[in-house]
Amino acid sequence: MSAQYRAALVADMDTGQVLYQENAKVQNYPASLTKIMTLYLTFDALEHGRLSLDDYLIVSQSAASASPVKLGLKAGSKIKVEDAIKALTVLSANDVARVLAENLKGGKEGNFASLMTQVAGEIGLSQTNFENSSGLPNDDHLSTARDIALLSMAVYKHFPQYWKYFGIKTWTYNGKTYTNGNRLLGTYEGCDGMKTGFTNKSKYSLVATAKRNGKHLISVVLGAENKDVRANVSVKLLNKGFEMVANGSAPIVKQTAVSSVNSYSAPKQTTGGANTFSSAYNTATGNVAKSYNGQSSDAIRSGNAGVQFGAFSSKSYAQNQVNNVKNKIGVNTVIETAPNGMYRVRANGLSESLAQNVKNRALDAGIDCYIFH
Repeated sequence: MSAQYRAALVADMDTGQVLYQENAKVQNYPASLTKIMTLYLTFDALEHGRLSLDDYLIVSQSAASASPVKLGLKAGSKIKVEDAIKALTVLSANDVARVLAENLKGGKEGNFASLMTQVAGEIGLSQTNFENSSGLPNDDHLSTARDIALLSMAVYKHFPQYWKYFGIKTWTYNGKTYTNGNRLLGTYEGCDGMKTGFTNKSKYSLVATAKRNGKHLISVVLGAENKDVRANVSVKLLNKGFEMVANGSAPIVKQTAVSSVNSYSAPKQTTGGANTFSSAYNTATGNVAKSYNGQSSDAIRSGNAGVQFGAFSSKSYAQNQVNNVKNKIGVNTVIETAPNGMYRVRANGLSESLAQNVKNRALDAGIDCYIFH
């Protein structure tokens, strides 16, 4: 079956355990899976008060002239931030990706792409380089199944309140209804997201996530021959993953005779075993405010601070993190309910300086966290 796709992976989203991987560290063109990073940075801007869902974004001539697939926005028009998010998750609109990029980073998509690559390194993506916000063809625009899975997990962990957008099946805008290209939504039991991709060079790709029996898994398929293959392989991966979790099976690593699509070599390499995201997964911060404008988030928003130590699909996973934080850095935390039935672990009511201190200690101890206000 591997002749019909280039790379594949299935992992546990709560623990970071990779259950099965095939060519997961071989570079490929990510196509519109790129937009997961564009959305990650959009969610960070929302989290830190640089954007709100009701804000309107201006459409430039450059954005309006983006290659399809696109929403067809006219230069000089405006689109609400929440509609822009839906345009990416449902339609995968290239013009809207450029709108977000230009509005978030000084009017230049190139600057935003540099930020994307910088943040990719910060959250542990070791073989990824972004040249644009949409995934439109560029020989130096590369990633891997492993990196795409880690990025998707970072969205899930750091911004659970926005996860719902990846599960939208249809969306109506200006009288026209668009359907999500992720066939598993509504057809695969427990599927709750996430993102499709295609260009002529990348072929067909799909990230899909599903919850069953208290487990939340993610599958990544890159370079499939067609839409049927990417959907069918995703189903097989998720089925395999849930079966492996239930049986306690050992992880599987498979490498076939395939070379990287390009010679690009990313500057940062992550450490850890072949069957886990290890330190890269555990130390992603989810706080990139300084990368935008040189100011920390407290220069933008005021009020009591806190530190979040992840969001989890079950209360038992959250309790494990409570114990982990207490044992490693001596900080007491609480479990709060979060959107989409998740549980987040937080230390609340901290001063800005104390929150920063707690965050630094946690990161040094290998605990995923970020500051919120």
